[in-house]
Amino acid sequence: MSTSRSSPPPSTAAHQPLAERLRPRTLGEVIGQQQVLGPGMPLRLAFESGRPHSCILWGPPGVGKTTIARLMADAFDAQFISISAVLGGVKDIREAVERAELARDGLMQQRTIVFVDEVHRFNKSQQDAFLPHVESGLFTFIGATTENPSFEVNSALLSRAAVYVLQPLSAEDLQQLVALAQQQGALPAIEQAAIDRLVAYADGDARRLLNTLETLAMAAAQEKLSEIMDEWLLKVLGERMRRYDKGGEQFYDTISALHKSVRGSDPDAALYWLVRMLDGGADPRYMARRLVRMASEDIGLADPRALRLALDAAEGYERLGTPEGELALAECVVYLAVAPKSNAVYKAYNAARAWVKQDGTRPVPMHLRNAPTKLMKQLDYGKGYRYAHDEEDGFAAGENYLPEGMAQPGFYQPVERGLEIKIAQKLRGLRERNAIADDTVLPEE
Repeated sequence: MSTSRSSPPPSTAAHQPLAERLRPRTLGEVIGQQQVLGPGMPLRLAFESGRPHSCILWGPPGVGKTTIARLMADAFDAQFISISAVLGGVKDIREAVERAELARDGLMQQRTIVFVDEVHRFNKSQQDAFLPHVESGLFTFIGATTENPSFEVNSALLSRAAVYVLQPLSAEDLQQLVALAQQQGALPAIEQAAIDRLVAYADGDARRLLNTLETLAMAAAQEKLSEIMDEWLLKVLGERMRRYDKGGEQFYDTISALHKSVRGSDPDAALYWLVRMLDGGADPRYMARRLVRMASEDIGLADPRALRLALDAAEGYERLGTPEGELALAECVVYLAVAPKSNAVYKAYNAARAWVKQDGTRPVPMHLRNAPTKLMKQLDYGKGYRYAHDEEDGFAAGENYLPEGMAQPGFYQPVERGLEIKIAQKLRGLRERNAIADDTVLPEE
């Protein structure tokens, strides 16, 4: 999209943050989000229809949610009312309703768009307060959220709003923003290596990029630099700069080091790499997801509590946020590192997937089929099935649960560590009982 845009009046521009000065004033100035704003795309069509509709803008920080909402108000010549769900409450909603009624009933009969930032922070009753006014058409509701609206927005409100998914800005989009800042005279010349580092640091967040550029511009002006070099960039930003390129090779090298330290049962090394990643700006939610993966892949049934602890750590971080919630991740990392290790389930799952991929679609044996109707029972669905709970020790010795003609594949092979020691003993005992039962089956007469 075109990056040329009108500038704010000189009297106000000097006092505005760079992010505000470069905020698009027309739809054609928006950088990125072509999947919803490009020609023929749903949100573009909504703008061109001339009729606003309520919607939820779902995406990570700094991708243009507020900008799109403001542009929608401009496009429809509507009064724009912004409410922060973090700071606001029912009082703000009432005031918005009153202002919308005044605009509707005034001489100009102006439409109103009510924009709620971080709408997922409002509780159910607060979200419900919008419903009658959305239904009556008093105002158009636009919510912005970084969380999945399916879980965080009331179903009644969600059913009355279209959901548009916004994506992190690409590296090309962010480089375009740097060029735009230079065109506006907000930034001196900058070498490509420094731009690449800044783009990696921004991690798809335009606001973070522009705020960082503003800091650099002020520092460069103080030192009377004509060009920003990568070496100087690192010196100025110091601890604020990521220590690795998220999404690049070093990022994956670091997460690999954490995973292998956990697998290698070294809690100190695992803590070191966890802190390195958090200090470098890795998303703690991403780290939590990786810990769940480690619990499943490298510990498994050797200690089933590991998976529960990883899920609890993820939930703990969601409740507390940074920095308090990071301690839950640290606790989990230490536990995973010292827990007994087994990849038996991981190997069994991969073996089963490989088998199914190359094998044909075998029919379900008749005795294992479901028989909810009389016809199915007449066709012998479920006939001969042995209900395990009615058998000795709750085990139907000699029963077969695989398709006919399929030998026991032995996907799952427990290791002699942790709980899997007992699991292995249990399976050996069950196999022995199956063997005895198979040997004593009488031949058919």
